[in-house]
Amino acid sequence: MKFSWKLTVVTLVRVMQGELALSSSYNKNIFLKKRTTPSDFILTDITPTLTVQPQTSVFIGDTVTLTCEIHQSTGWDFLFTTPLAKTESVETTGTKTFTSVQVSDGGEYKCRARRRGNVNVLTQYSEPITVTVHDITPTLTVQPQTSVFIGDSVTLTCEIHQSTGWKFFFITPSNPESFETSGTKTIRSVQVSDGGEYKCIGRKRENPPLDTQHSEPIRLTVKERPTAQVSVWPDDLVYRGETVNLRCVINGGGVSSWQYSWYKDSIIQQNKLQYYTIRSVSESDAGKYTCRGTETRGSRYSHISNEATLTVSDKPQTVLSVSPQQWLTEGDSVTLMCEVINSSTGWTFSWFTVQNFDSTVNKDDYQLINSSGGSKGIYTVSSVTVKHTGVYMCRAERGDPVYHTEYSNTQTLWITGVSPSVSLIIRPNRSQHFSSESLSLSCEDHSNSTGWTVRRYTDKLKPCSSSDWRSTGTTSTCTIRSLFTSDTGVYWCQSESGEKLHPVNISVHNVDVILDSPVHPVTEGDPLTLHCLYRDKKPSKLRAEFYKDGSVVQNQTTGDMMIIPTVSKIYEGFYYCKHPERGESPKSWISVRDILHDNMCFSFRFLSGDVWPQEFYFSIGSLSISDSVSRAGCQMLQTER
Repeated sequence: MKFSWKLTVVTLVRVMQGELALSSSYNKNIFLKKRTTPSDFILTDITPTLTVQPQTSVFIGDTVTLTCEIHQSTGWDFLFTTPLAKTESVETTGTKTFTSVQVSDGGEYKCRARRRGNVNVLTQYSEPITVTVHDITPTLTVQPQTSVFIGDSVTLTCEIHQSTGWKFFFITPSNPESFETSGTKTIRSVQVSDGGEYKCIGRKRENPPLDTQHSEPIRLTVKERPTAQVSVWPDDLVYRGETVNLRCVINGGGVSSWQYSWYKDSIIQQNKLQYYTIRSVSESDAGKYTCRGTETRGSRYSHISNEATLTVSDKPQTVLSVSPQQWLTEGDSVTLMCEVINSSTGWTFSWFTVQNFDSTVNKDDYQLINSSGGSKGIYTVSSVTVKHTGVYMCRAERGDPVYHTEYSNTQTLWITGVSPSVSLIIRPNRSQHFSSESLSLSCEDHSNSTGWTVRRYTDKLKPCSSSDWRSTGTTSTCTIRSLFTSDTGVYWCQSESGEKLHPVNISVHNVDVILDSPVHPVTEGDPLTLHCLYRDKKPSKLRAEFYKDGSVVQNQTTGDMMIIPTVSKIYEGFYYCKHPERGESPKSWISVRDILHDNMCFSFRFLSGDVWPQEFYFSIGSLSISDSVSRAGCQMLQTER
């Protein structure tokens, strides 16, 4: 049942069970709800005001104060309704403070007032206030970065920006809880074992602990510091004027982009690129070069590289060699090999030739015949013909721009056909000759063909008619009236088509004693006669000793002549004679031809002054050149046959 009264009483006396106490201060209608007990009456007209400090949105650990106020009158107690409490809490001052709020303290709050001294008089509830308590998650950062190398220094920083007064704990791979007051943790000289997942928390009190949430984890990766490697192109040994490229290579480490530092003899150079280029290198560029890499957008750096020693030299020397020999028969195979001394990297080789033997060879006359690459240039002719006879040289090049070596030494290829109808006649018919003597050589053609001439090779190729031979003759005969030591060389018959036959070695000596030995090989089973010849008149004592391969032939000497009635392969070797007063002769190689196979070996020895600088061995079949082998090779050839 509800009642309605018009307030006319001046003062409020009291409220008893079944009674009404009225006050003239409330000149309006108020509504009471009558119940059977004193607490059943509620004054519904007054609504308190609820406020919160510092704000409705706070973080765990903050202090929150709720204030319930009635501005119309005094003498009230205040009742607060909170999310967690099942009953209202009474605060006489009208304030309720929560220290170090937790997430669970968040929710809806309201209040009402109760008349002090009369618990049956209550106000309406205030407007509710919702308090939100945010959980705190610290922020974990790492410097300089999450991927580092062994030996680097790493600093972890744990921060809470919303409030202060926190202590910090780090959860590391090796320690579940490491305390750091400042919020930073530094690992000096990290190792691989320091790699792993890191987190942190903030704590405001110890008992019970008030902890934040864990930070987002950070994974630290620790790798072996890579070592830079310097490579030099075209080679560590370069030549004045070449372009040199040094390259710094860094493998591993997981770095996507490097910036490079270059050092020459430990002095930093003005270059930040991976390639360090020196154009037109000179001796001042020689030295020890190293490099190091630094991460382009990071702090990591590599170990310093190995030392690359750059050596700068003059123009390189190119050497041309021939295999198996210079003397060949049509159909043979020959290989020219070009090599740069003390350098083997990046070269391309070119071969040149000239067939004009009748004049001094000029480099401008050389024609390019082939080019190839590789550490040792190889040029092979699988089946030679007489047209391949000529003087050859090579040259190497490399780089961009192209760098050329000087031209190599020359090599002469001698290609002969087979023509038994032509003979080379030598008068006097011996290999060794005194200087100032005369010498006659004739090419006799038994088939009545024409065009055969005598030619020779000493320092260059010449025909018989050349004026500096100091000779006279026709196209088939050549006479040198006064020999010089410079006339030492190889002599042969050559046709108009370029075919070459019967090369023989003629040596001229300015000595008192020479050995008279056959200029052509001796056939097995024939006799061999050797004489010791003297420049002036014969000595009074005509006994001379004859030597083979340095040993005296004890029992076959008669005066100044030695006769071997029947020769065999065991008599092949170097022979010379020695007179007790006049001295010893130069050495000559005596070749013995296998009569069964008409094959033999003989040697050519070239004289420079009184010194024998070079010796060639040739395997001869049917009086034409077929193979050039070593002395041991000749012996092996005969053994195999």
